[in-house]
Amino acid sequence: MWGNYLRTLLLCLMLTDPAMAEVNYTYVLAGGRVIDPETGLDAIRNIGVKDGVISKISDAPLQGIETIDVSSLVVSPGFIDIHSHTPTPLGQKYQVLDGVTTALELEAGAFPVDQYGYHLQAGSRLNYGASAAYGNMRNEVMHGVRQPHLTDPPQLLGPMGWWWSIKSRFGQVTTANTKVAEDDERNRLRALIHEGLDQGGLGIGLPLDYYSEGIDHDELRTIFTVASERSVPIFVHIRRGVNGDPTGLFEVLALTRETGASLHICHITHNAMVNLELFLAEIRKAQSEGLDVTTELLPYTAGSTSIGAAVFGRDWRTIFNIDYGDVEWAATGERFTKEKWEDYRQRYPGGQVVHHYLSESWNRRAVIEPGLMVVSDLLPMFTEENKVAPHNGTFAKTLGRYYRQEGLLDLNTAIKKITLLQAQRLEKFAPAFRKKGRLQEGADADLTIFDPLTIIDRATYKNPYQPSKGIHHVIVNGSFVVRNAELIEDAFPGKRLSTHD
Repeated sequence: MWGNYLRTLLLCLMLTDPAMAEVNYTYVLAGGRVIDPETGLDAIRNIGVKDGVISKISDAPLQGIETIDVSSLVVSPGFIDIHSHTPTPLGQKYQVLDGVTTALELEAGAFPVDQYGYHLQAGSRLNYGASAAYGNMRNEVMHGVRQPHLTDPPQLLGPMGWWWSIKSRFGQVTTANTKVAEDDERNRLRALIHEGLDQGGLGIGLPLDYYSEGIDHDELRTIFTVASERSVPIFVHIRRGVNGDPTGLFEVLALTRETGASLHICHITHNAMVNLELFLAEIRKAQSEGLDVTTELLPYTAGSTSIGAAVFGRDWRTIFNIDYGDVEWAATGERFTKEKWEDYRQRYPGGQVVHHYLSESWNRRAVIEPGLMVVSDLLPMFTEENKVAPHNGTFAKTLGRYYRQEGLLDLNTAIKKITLLQAQRLEKFAPAFRKKGRLQEGADADLTIFDPLTIIDRATYKNPYQPSKGIHHVIVNGSFVVRNAELIEDAFPGKRLSTHD
């Protein structure tokens, strides 16, 4: 009798109390400081998650199958990295430990776009996606080499590709970054841009500085024209001249004005260097004219690329205002001499170097620029024996140093620069991002939960494989990938994102 009575009483409570009625959430995040950078919400709330979606945000208690106490922690939209080069299991491990829930390859891109994710066939911890890679298209047209992403093995297409392979063994390849395209090659490249966008490419990836000698004005204008026709942005690494030279910036802004194309300028400090204020002013001017131009910050004081990169075939010591001793071999941390540099550039053209040429004061200035996004530019990670630049602490650095320690940003603005701005940049042509970068009912349950009093980056140039501190939980599409600051080894809820989603 008492059992029937109690069941009846519980049913009555559930029917009369809305909070008690909602007992079907997969889990509830209880008592966290919930911040939504779009609406300005910053309050203690409870969040009910079900079917990979934020189902309820309430100041009243919610009932779920499981309740996780997140009091004293900040609940934020999952961090979105639009400039990451490491779609590998190890790269994803360190990105989720830095709070990232979506990592995109937009500067270099991939082609064919639908083959992006070669190393993620066993599953992805993060949401991932890529732009249509113009550089890869050029390698295919000029050399017969198809390499969907820089981390993938090359595929040789016909006799031209095999000839490229033979010559490469003897260091005699004329790379696609130096050859000016002929008419038939230009037509083929234009067709491939459309093909990459039809495959769902998230804009056009254009690492122009690496192809400076090959891409002339007419070829570049074609890229901008296609971007305008397809209403997608170009993610460009502009041509770089002597330290602070704005010529490369003026070039792409002029084409944006001429064609109406949308433009995103990668890693602003790494291009502007001593002339940062001018670069930022020119971007603001373009925005005031109604042009769709944005930019980003990689908040570290070095660059990292291959020793065989095109920029090192120019007067790089003048361009960067550094010398051989300011460059280190990423794998070992050894610094270069002139003799060692010439030897390694000949023998190991694909090897990674870290060149120290920036000032932290430039980062501090750039990070406060309204509308500027923060990105990692994380280089490929395969094994912890091979070091890379420590960009896997990017987002914890933004929150721990620029918000908490230095007070350059308020917390809402800091979160906006690593979540909402990225989603808004992409949602105009990729609808999936309308439900990302926000913490609202109906949004995707991509969430990062961190301690605002302890969050900090720990990765260094000497020891990059250190996870960020203060990231307690990371949730991707409703599933935990990090819980209680520990990686969940068998969690792979990430999805490929494209313009088709």
